Amino acid sequence: MADAIDLTGDGGVIKTTVRKSKPDAVAPTEDFPVADVHYEGTLADTGEVFDTTHEDNTIFSFEVGKGSVIKAWDIAVKTMKVGEIAKITCKPEYAYGSAGSPPDIPPDATLIFEVELVACKPRKGSSLGSVSEERARLDELKKQREIAAAAKEEEKKKREEAKAAAAARVQAKLDAKKGKGKGKSK
Repeated sequence: MADAIDLTGDGGVIKTTVRKSKPDAVAPTEDFPVADVHYEGTLADTGEVFDTTHEDNTIFSFEVGKGSVIKAWDIAVKTMKVGEIAKITCKPEYAYGSAGSPPDIPPDATLIFEVELVACKPRKGSSLGSVSEERARLDELKKQREIAAAAKEEEKKKREEAKAAAAARVQAKLDAKKGKGKGKSK
């Protein structure tokens, strides 16, 4: 495990590498500013987990350097590469400050995050909202395709059942005619 690095020079954001990335791994850049991460956040005082993506295996995405996350994340994640796992200790002034984030994060709390940088991606639109909207649109399209495929499969099944029923009726009529024709002369 690597030594702790003071990323802010004032002890506000301390990064300790838990797992290094591969040497050729990419880092967030102007071309790839959207970071996908897994994380677990704990309170430094108690060790209590207040948030995690591991329970439901979700990915959290944000654009690095845009202020959409706590300052410590903008500072630390831009120093990471894909595949890296780092422990990031955040003093209150780089996290939620004197306000905290009730009910889970008390005022003036030092937080510890274990963050894995899963991927760096290009911006899909002009804002994080459009990235979320695009992801939601793609999810909706996927659901619609699944529903359409299921409906198509159900129609196919009904057609096959109808064909089988029609063939059985025709066969029954033929069998009935054969039965009536025996023993009778014309």
